Amino acid sequence: MPIQHGPWTIHSSTEQYKDTRIKVQRDDVIKPDGEPGKFAFVKLPPGVSVLALDDEGRAHLTSEFRYAVGRDSVEVVSGAIDEGEEPHAAARRELREELGIEAEEWIDLGLLDPLTSQLVCPVNLYLACGLAFSESEREGTELIEEVTVPFDEAVRMVMESCITHAPSCTLILKASEYLRLHPRDRQP
Repeated sequence: MPIQHGPWTIHSSTEQYKDTRIKVQRDDVIKPDGEPGKFAFVKLPPGVSVLALDDEGRAHLTSEFRYAVGRDSVEVVSGAIDEGEEPHAAARRELREELGIEAEEWIDLGLLDPLTSQLVCPVNLYLACGLAFSESEREGTELIEEVTVPFDEAVRMVMESCITHAPSCTLILKASEYLRLHPRDRQP
């Protein structure tokens, strides 16, 4: 039975590929112009991205080789939300695992859909402050180097395309605006 999906009508859905993280789906559709067609898209697990900002106004970022783009990428802490896990709990876990950081204060900076045309992968964005440092608990595939820079430098890195990871760019710029609108003692 056809399903209405906005101005599109879905007649059938076929899973083209699936592994532990990625699902590629192809739908047979009637397009908004009334013509039949196919629409393929990728589904990834929902995720979190965390910008850790210390009392001295330094951003604690990561640098890691990213296989898909074939180069090192400077990013905020990011990862998938496990099945049944709340986004805030995933953010706390990822920050502890990747950088060994616990945060006293968490500010929810909203949700990001990184590529709405062909990717379903909502990312919850958090600013973490009041940091305490310990040992990281990285996974075997994570060869992460910590990058600590003044927050203004992180903003510059976004503006000069030194940071290109979409959730990182969005989170750093949203945090900059949040901190401008909500002055605080530890503001960079």
